[in-house]
Amino acid sequence: MPKFSFSAHPYLLGFDALEQMLESNAKINNDSYPPYNIEQLDDNRFRITLAVAGFAISDLSVVVEGPQLIVCGEQPQNVSELLHQGIALRPFKRVFVLADCIEAMDSRLQNGLLSINMHRITQNRAIQKVKIY
Repeated sequence: MPKFSFSAHPYLLGFDALEQMLESNAKINNDSYPPYNIEQLDDNRFRITLAVAGFAISDLSVVVEGPQLIVCGEQPQNVSELLHQGIALRPFKRVFVLADCIEAMDSRLQNGLLSINMHRITQNRAIQKVKIY
């Protein structure tokens, strides 16, 4: 099946950057770790929830940069010898593409779940660091 290209369609001129962003996002998010949910709370509010059991607030970062919501997690190396490791504590980077009208409000880490609340806005956004409570 041939690959669809925005630049090949006469009504989608100038969308090359969008096509590149979608391709790079697909490459970054090809891993299923950590699992996540996306909820629509009402017409103007959304929530992304990631399962990050074992991660502390200091191990996580949530940053909005341009149209991307970037969630990263990295823990310091464990100095003890594990006899069995069944809990995945590997570093991760999850990238979500946000529409121009969506802004991250806050995030909360509770019971191993990192929830990021977002809402629809009317103004343009800049780079912002999202605080984790």
